[in-house]
Amino acid sequence: MRNAITILLAAGLLSLAACSHEPATSPAAVVDAANGADGAPASLVDETMAWRKSRVERLQRPNGWLSLVGLHWLEAGDHSLGSAEDNDIQLASGPAHIGRITLTDGEVTLTPGPDAGITVDGLTPDRAIVLAPDSSGKPSQVAFDGQEAGFTVIERSGRLGLRVKDANAATRTGFVGIDYFDVTPEWRFDARFEAHPPGRTIKIASVINTLEDMANPGRVIFSKDGQEYSLEAVDEGDGELFLIFADRTSGKTTYGPGRFLYAHPPGEDGRTVVDFNQAYNPPCAFNAYSTCPLPPPENRLNLTINAGEKKYRGSLH
Repeated sequence: MRNAITILLAAGLLSLAACSHEPATSPAAVVDAANGADGAPASLVDETMAWRKSRVERLQRPNGWLSLVGLHWLEAGDHSLGSAEDNDIQLASGPAHIGRITLTDGEVTLTPGPDAGITVDGLTPDRAIVLAPDSSGKPSQVAFDGQEAGFTVIERSGRLGLRVKDANAATRTGFVGIDYFDVTPEWRFDARFEAHPPGRTIKIASVINTLEDMANPGRVIFSKDGQEYSLEAVDEGDGELFLIFADRTSGKTTYGPGRFLYAHPPGEDGRTVVDFNQAYNPPCAFNAYSTCPLPPPENRLNLTINAGEKKYRGSLH
């Protein structure tokens, strides 16, 4: 098991983006999930159950969202770094004294100390090295503790910070599974896509009080009980329609700030499927160190969507 974890982490520890696709539960959670409300087609149940299984497998990976143990925003200047209390930046995991980390003119440099016991992108550095942030598309992977923990540099609205992960995080080892609403065709819709003019953006706030302009290719429109509803879509660069929404279950039976959902790009007929059975919790529902986006005002629906994932009942620490 340790070898498997090491291989996975060495290949891509900490490389998840803020809104990365989470399109999968422990076997127990799959068994506990309802097989579907009366009348739900077997194909819908099978599709949803497969999605849930994949969703939780992603979540439980050694480098998945459950492994987050820290988020440290960097101030300009030079800082000591490590898990010991005498460091300027004290990490929850790793060597007592890793070395120095410097932020100058938007560039992060790591200067490892003697016998730091770390690797950067799989190699042991013997001198100062500039760390690429996640906004570069290929963030530098700093690893330690037998490759089971490490950090990357993230950039959010011009701020740079260290995102720390550990495969042995209590949030991962103590994961209690996900609770769901019944699978039902009531919340699966054939939706119409209404395109916006090219280049349009929408302002998306986050839990860390940032506000970013994100690509907004259009909105999806669906009907429920004779009433039309719409959701503004965000494009993260892959063409998929990313839907960040809240509804009347938010803060009650589901995660307070809202949930996520993906829909495929529209076909030639301008249609896509919006399936709330696959609505899922953002990373912030599972730990206190994520930088999740929040639903824009347009995506706060006056609907009680009893579908998808419910509020997580486990610990965030």
